[in-house]
Amino acid sequence: MPVENPYTNLFLQPRLHGARFEDGSIPLEILKDMAVLQEMIVEVAKWRFLEENPERKRSPQGFTKDIELRLSRIDGGSAVPVITVAYLMEQQPLIPPQEVEYLRQARDAVVAAIGAAERNESAAGHLPERYLTYFDRFMRSLRDDEYIELRTPTHTEPVRLTKETRRRIILESSSLREFSEQVVLRGYIPEADKDRRTFELQQIHGRKVRSPIPDQHFETILDVFDGYEQNVRVLIQGIGKLDRNSRLVRMESVEHISVLDPLDVPACLDEFRILKDGWLDGEGHPPRHDGLDWLAASFERYYPEPPDVPLPYVYPTVEGGVQMEWSLGSKEISLEVTLADHSAEWFWTDISDDNEYERTLDLNTPADWEWIAGQIRRLSETAA
Repeated sequence: MPVENPYTNLFLQPRLHGARFEDGSIPLEILKDMAVLQEMIVEVAKWRFLEENPERKRSPQGFTKDIELRLSRIDGGSAVPVITVAYLMEQQPLIPPQEVEYLRQARDAVVAAIGAAERNESAAGHLPERYLTYFDRFMRSLRDDEYIELRTPTHTEPVRLTKETRRRIILESSSLREFSEQVVLRGYIPEADKDRRTFELQQIHGRKVRSPIPDQHFETILDVFDGYEQNVRVLIQGIGKLDRNSRLVRMESVEHISVLDPLDVPACLDEFRILKDGWLDGEGHPPRHDGLDWLAASFERYYPEPPDVPLPYVYPTVEGGVQMEWSLGSKEISLEVTLADHSAEWFWTDISDDNEYERTLDLNTPADWEWIAGQIRRLSETAA
C-alpha cells in the first residue's frame, strides 16, 4: 500500500492467497468476513478514541454515523478486495472527520496484532483481549493452503493471517472456551432425532459429532440415517466448535451436505488412518496421515468429478503407499502413489492383446494430474 493521503478514501487492500482465489474472484462467504472486519475496526476505533480522551466515559453516540467502510471493487492478480471510506453526508468534507483517523489507528492495531501472532508473539500487546474474540468470526472459512495478507502505510511489510495464526490470536482470549472454524467432515449418520432436530455424525476417522439439522437438509439427513446399515456416507461442510486443544466438539451449523459416491476417494483414504504397523498378516506399514491429507486434497482439486470420468478403487500398499485401480473394458489400470515424495507409477495393460504401458508421474505437477484424467476419460470412452 502506498503512503497514505489523508484526503483519499482508500482504506485497506487485503490480498487473498490460495487455490480458491487464483482466478481473482472471491467466494461469497468471504464477504461475511469483510463485514466482521468492519465491525472489529469500528469497535477498536472507539477504544482508541477513549484512550486519547480519558475524560470521556464512552465514545460519542453515532461515532461513525457519517462514514462507513465499503468494498468498492476487487482487483486482479490474486483476489484483492479494495476497501474504502465512504462519506454519508451530501458532500465529501474538505477535511476528513476525526473518526477517520481513529479508524486508521484501529486498522493499524489489528494488522499489528496479526503480525505479532505471525511472529509467535502476543497479539494482546496491540489489542485489548476483549477485541481478540472478533477473530472467532473473522476468516473462519480459511483453508489449510490459504491466507489473507495485509499491509498499511505503517506496516509496509505484509502480515499474514493463516488458520494457525488465527488460532493463536483466538486462544489468547481467556473468555473463549471454544472457537469456531469451517470444517469438512465425512462419515455416517447412526442417530437422528426428529423432535430435537439434531443428528450425530460418526466420522470415518474420528469421534461422533452432534449437529443441528437445518430445515433445508432435513430430508437428506433422514435418508442418510435410513441408509446407515448399507454404509451410506455423507460429506458435511459447516461451522464447527473446537475446544482449546483444537478438538472438534460439535457442529454449530451445517451449510452444505451431500451423499458420497461409494468410491469417494477422500472417504476411502480416511479409512486407512486406522491402520497400524503389521496391518497385513504382520506386515505392512500404515500410510502417513499427512500424506493422506495431501493425496485427498490433490485428488479433489485436480481429478474431475464423475460422471465426467470414473472413480478408482483405492487400496493401501504394504509399503505405506496408496494404489488406485480402474477396470475399463479390456484395460486394467493401476496408479501406485508414493506418499513420501508424491510420485506415482502408472501402469496399464490390455488383457485382450497383452499391450502394456508404464509411466512415472510427479503428482505435485498439475499437468500430470491432467494427463491421468485425460487417459482415464479416453480409455473409458473407448470401453463404452
